[in-house]
Formats: sequence, C-alpha cells, structure tokens
Amino acid sequence: MANKKYVLLEDVADLGLAGDEVSVSAGYARNYLIPQGKVTKLTPGTAKMLAARKEQNEKRRAQELADNEVLAAKINETELTFAMQASEDGQLFGSVSARNIVEQLAEKDLEVTMHQVKLDEALKTLGSFEVEIALRNDVRAVLKVQINRAQA
Repeated sequence: MANKKYVLLEDVADLGLAGDEVSVSAGYARNYLIPQGKVTKLTPGTAKMLAARKEQNEKRRAQELADNEVLAAKINETELTFAMQASEDGQLFGSVSARNIVEQLAEKDLEVTMHQVKLDEALKTLGSFEVEIALRNDVRAVLKVQINRAQA
C-alpha cells in the first residue's frame, strides 16, 4: 500500500516532532497513530492550527530539553546498588531488570520510564554495569549500577 501524508500532533520517537508532515503507511496510521491522537490528516485547517501552535510547541520543547538535561546530569552522578542472592560463580538467583532500575530511581526522585532504560536483557551477574537511559532522542544519560552479593 502507498504511504499517506499526515501531520504529527505531538512528538513521536523515531518519526518526528509535533507539526512535522510525515508519510506513513495507512495501516500504521489507522491502527496506532490516529487512535492514540498522535496524527491527523493534512488539510488547510490543520495547517493553520499547527502554525498557530508552532511557537507554543517550540517553547515546550525547549523547556523539556532543559528539564531532560538537568535530569541526565543527576542520573550521570547516580549509582544504584542492588543486594542480590547469587551462586558461588556470581550468577544471580533472579535478575535486575529495567523495572527494578526505574523503581530505585523513583525512590531518589528521578522519574524515568521502563522504555527509557536501554537494557538488552536483565542483569544476571554480580558486578558493576553502565546502563544507558535515553530521556529523548538527543538526551542520554549513563547510570552506574552495582550488584553485590546479599548477606544471608
């Protein structure tokens, strides 16, 4: 099927920013973007509406960027420590997942989502790890994670 042209109503990762004209497949638009309220068909009326909102969107993006840069700086300075049961060879009886990292960051008043934590798979061994946190496409932080053996 041919791609159709739409206008983004909000920022969509890997697609564009609010107000951008995008060309996506009809199925992607119909099944995901339109029900989520992320796009609308390109018409003269929507073009006028988006032009009116352009300055407002730019201010919002600038504020979000500043907020995310501050959060990234705090995350870069943070080290999380997990105490886990482990075998003699250092394999954990369980694992440290993105959910565990998000929960411990929330306890330190650092709000991120599980989707922002870039883990290929859960951490399953003792040691030190660096975990990338993608706050936005252009703002990333590196979190230090230490997994120690729990005292029995």
